[in-house]
Amino acid sequence: MTPPVVLTIAGSDSGGGAGIQADLKTFAALGAFGTSVITAITAQNTLGVTAIHAVPADIVAAQLDAVLSDLPVAAVKIGMISDPAVAKVIAERAAGLPELVIDPVLVATAGSRLGEPGVVGLLIPYASVLTPNRHEAGALLGRVIETAEEMVSAAAELAELGARTVVVTGSELAVDAMYHAGEVTLLRGEPVMTENNHGSGCTFSSAIAVRLAAGDPVPDAVVAAKEYVRRGLRGGSSWRLGAGPGPLDHFGWSI
Repeated sequence: MTPPVVLTIAGSDSGGGAGIQADLKTFAALGAFGTSVITAITAQNTLGVTAIHAVPADIVAAQLDAVLSDLPVAAVKIGMISDPAVAKVIAERAAGLPELVIDPVLVATAGSRLGEPGVVGLLIPYASVLTPNRHEAGALLGRVIETAEEMVSAAAELAELGARTVVVTGSELAVDAMYHAGEVTLLRGEPVMTENNHGSGCTFSSAIAVRLAAGDPVPDAVVAAKEYVRRGLRGGSSWRLGAGPGPLDHFGWSI
């Protein structure tokens, strides 16, 4: 059977734990055929980001047009977008981007600034699903978000910006707040005690995109993605691949 085609529009992580690399691993692990548009090249490892080179908007446009003109893309995940010109390129093609899942990558795990809230804001009205973690939701709304109750309020407020579904993830809390169809639901999970969480947000949004491409309703796609991330965190919890926070076990090697 021909697999569904899923597209990631994001930055490259030379350490392999997040960004394009994590997205393509997630697509493959969940049975989708992955395609990619690279928006930036980062020099990074488990300790942090040391350099960022933005891909020019015309090259981003050329990549996007090449994929969309030939392959039957069923869902799209957007990650790192730091250039307003690139956001404009994507917005101009938004009508041709089905099941758009936006992970507003703003700050790397080690603290490096990767994106700007204003740039992400240009794309939010086109989102089928928006998946900020609580820190990114706070950056988008201009305040600190710490508790589950604050996550609930943030999900509802972000939905007012145009996203049809918003999932504010709690990361280490293992509690996510999902706004969908006018209601906010708290999704509680089993916490995984590990420092190896690099790329968990990228993985979550990519897994949602795969499930949407397969035809799942949004709530089911979110729940399935949450479980996939939990298993990935558990599987990679004992890995020692670098001196800092390591990646998830995308393929179940350690489960």
